Amino acid sequence: MTRRIRLGMLTPSSNTALEPISQAMIAPLGEVSVHFQRFPVTEIALSERALAQFDDAPLLAAAELLAHAKMDAIVWNGTSSGWLGFEADHQLCARITAATGIPATTSMLALNEALAALPARRVGFVTPYLDAVQARILANYAAIGVASAAERHLGLQDNFSFAEVAPATIAGMVTEVAAARPDAIAVICTNLHAAPLAAELESRLGVPVFDTVATAIWGALRLSGADPRRVRGWGRLFAL
Repeated sequence: MTRRIRLGMLTPSSNTALEPISQAMIAPLGEVSVHFQRFPVTEIALSERALAQFDDAPLLAAAELLAHAKMDAIVWNGTSSGWLGFEADHQLCARITAATGIPATTSMLALNEALAALPARRVGFVTPYLDAVQARILANYAAIGVASAAERHLGLQDNFSFAEVAPATIAGMVTEVAAARPDAIAVICTNLHAAPLAAELESRLGVPVFDTVATAIWGALRLSGADPRRVRGWGRLFAL
């Protein structure tokens, strides 16, 4: 009998993109299922109120509920360490595993692993975020030796609104940053419909496009012992 593999995703409450995209990615993998637990996130900004959404307590409570269903991996399917600093995700994962006994990763930590695997040192960054959030993301990447070759962002704050961004707008931003000839392009936000565009954009632009919904699935599969290369048609990420 084939071993069942259950992937648990910690999900922002106002997100409508990552669940259907994640389900579509793993659909051909009959033994793999993906499960979601929401907690409150409604805006992305650097205010005290917005930052408090990412305190560990609600994330850990959500992780413990996923653990009731015996997950093989738990992933924070969000990008908050982009502006909080990557150490925040390392600490969160350690706490999730200590509380549940289940290995954990995040969209951002998996993205960083994928960039290192290429390797990519000059990256194009695409997000829907505010100026100040984008600046913090670029600074945090510069601190780990990843330079911004080019960037585009939309100046949005309401988390629900990110999923309303048209695919053509996302593709346009990716195309614009590709003109700088980066080693890779990172689409950072788990409420954009970017992952379904990756394979076509890579073929047309000749640059790997790593979306953070996709990196969450890639990281979860690796943690659970499943082979990410079985995911086909979603871009170069799954061939790493």
